[in-house]
Amino acid sequence: MAEKTRYTDEELQEFKEIILKKLDKARKDYELLRNTITHQDGNDTQDTSPTFKVLEEGAAVLSKEEAGKLAQRQQKFIQHLSAALVRIENKTYGVCRVTGKLIPKERLKAVPHATLSVEAKQGQK
Repeated sequence: MAEKTRYTDEELQEFKEIILKKLDKARKDYELLRNTITHQDGNDTQDTSPTFKVLEEGAAVLSKEEAGKLAQRQQKFIQHLSAALVRIENKTYGVCRVTGKLIPKERLKAVPHATLSVEAKQGQK
């Protein structure tokens, strides 16, 4: 029996649904982080007494930096998921870019934007 070289259209559709759900959640999380950074959520100490503001300023700067880093990571995740959707449309989704073999379904369900098999990923170290 010949080795399978790509996923069927039905399997690709299944992966697409998983990715779209993750993409929707990732975009919502990104918006939440962005609102936290720009104080658009309205739940902050900015409108409280000046004394309290001085005490909270250091923590606010640190919190803003952390939220900024998280937002950057979330944006990168969104880009990877979007690229995975393009690979689905091109029917190249799930093919390891190093070995050329199919990435196992279990790995793709856990990490739907994966472009490397576990073996190829471990070989990078």
